[in-house]
Amino acid sequence: MEPTATDETAGFRARQEQFARSLTDPAADLPAGVTTRRGVADATRFAVYRNNVTVGLVKALEKRFPVTARLVGVEFFAAMARDYMRRELPSSPILFDYGDGFADFIEAYDDAAGLPYLADVARVEAVWTRAYHAEDAPAMTAAGLGAIEPQELAGARLARHPATQLVRSPFPVGSIWAAHQKETVEPPRDWRRETVLVTRPDMQVTVCILPERDAAFAAELLAGETLGDAAGVALARDATFDFGPALVGLVSLGAFRAPTQQGKTP
Repeated sequence: MEPTATDETAGFRARQEQFARSLTDPAADLPAGVTTRRGVADATRFAVYRNNVTVGLVKALEKRFPVTARLVGVEFFAAMARDYMRRELPSSPILFDYGDGFADFIEAYDDAAGLPYLADVARVEAVWTRAYHAEDAPAMTAAGLGAIEPQELAGARLARHPATQLVRSPFPVGSIWAAHQKETVEPPRDWRRETVLVTRPDMQVTVCILPERDAAFAAELLAGETLGDAAGVALARDATFDFGPALVGLVSLGAFRAPTQQGKTP
């Protein structure tokens, strides 16, 4: 019986998996079928290739997570990145996508347990990259917001701008990230929870720390809730919440996509 297309596909996937394991595990056997031009299996040459791949992926993570790397130092970061690489190889040839799961990995990484804020700093850096490469779209302006009829305001839903991301943390991760954008780092003076809004309404990514009383409101709106329901949640969390300034503030930051028609969001 000749092999079917299904058998060939399964065999190809098995070879791919073996090749991937060999790339991340120096103790693994040389992948089947990998030889020199003379048909000789050469484990030393493959080890050089494995090292090049490892160095390349570590550097890709360093470039995407520079603050995370600066917080822990070059050697620790490289070791952590290599451990992450053994769990997750790139799923795309576009390396700026690599590391979407890095923050979750750090959160469960025992050797980083002494820095409980590190994973959320990495989340800020991950969403910064996603914002940078997000779809271009015009942001809602104050005029667009004003076009919504007052009687329709409570039931209105605002469309999230494609670049907008929110990171909520019990740690001052926005302040930590901002401090490391300078050559001389000054630690945050107030060690408290922060909600960070990252977006790119124009050509430049912006990272803003929201007032904590507005955090629940922003999270609800970006999850697709109506203005009225989001305001209700925010008021239940914090009696000092002020609907008008909170809404205008989010619009001014470019958090929402511009309406496709006056008074209507897509």
